[in-house]
Amino acid sequence: MTQVHETSLVDAKAQLDDSVTVGPYCVVGANVTLGANVTLISHAVVEGRTTVGGDTAIYPFASIGHRPQDLKYHGEPSTLVIGCDNTIREHVTMNPGTEGGGMVTKVGNGCLFMMSSHVAHDCQLGDGIVMANNATLAGHVEVGDYAVLGGLCAVHQFVRIGHHAMIGGMSGVEGDVIPYGSVMGNRATLSGLNIVGLKRRGFSREDIHDLRTAYRLLFAQEGTLSERVDDVAEMFKNSDPVMEIVSFIRGDSSRAVIQPEIEHAA
Repeated sequence: MTQVHETSLVDAKAQLDDSVTVGPYCVVGANVTLGANVTLISHAVVEGRTTVGGDTAIYPFASIGHRPQDLKYHGEPSTLVIGCDNTIREHVTMNPGTEGGGMVTKVGNGCLFMMSSHVAHDCQLGDGIVMANNATLAGHVEVGDYAVLGGLCAVHQFVRIGHHAMIGGMSGVEGDVIPYGSVMGNRATLSGLNIVGLKRRGFSREDIHDLRTAYRLLFAQEGTLSERVDDVAEMFKNSDPVMEIVSFIRGDSSRAVIQPEIEHAA
């Protein structure tokens, strides 16, 4: 049977799996769906047209599914869809989508959202993502699988962050971050590949070697980026990780790809 603490307010129209636990002083709205083994620790609020997947834990003072922080939002019936096995820590905020962004904010599976991290309207997040304390995403941001966003970083609207990328703490990210890339600084520049993350995820030495070589070629000084991308695509057409970077750079985006800082001669 669903366990709901006597101090919590759960709307009669909300859909709660029989295995859900709602701790003290929580609020659950009418259009909320909570999957199997979801736990609201205490003082958590889940509102709006929000679906939370199984085995997800939501910690005190998280605000999930409230009205987007977008002045263009006019009450359209947009949604927030959160996958399974996520950990949403204290003071985290997640907003539903808007008419201008496809009407849905989506979070994948197995993610960790540390204290006070923020997922804005119309963001699209993959699986295994880590957002450290106070990391923030503006609207319409796309984040690939297993990306790590360091504490206090801020990501500009419409930015794309590729799979396995690493965003350094306190970085201001105004452009797209290539898959496997590592950026840091204010404003952030590309500082190399996320080698530590690649090793932790079990990438082979051959894949890492190919990525290192492709990285040097892609961000060399000679020629245009488009020409270098074509050269790398031809040279590494049998390397899936490298071709993922190629496809990312060639992809449609309103933001420029972040590149390494150019060193000027003294």
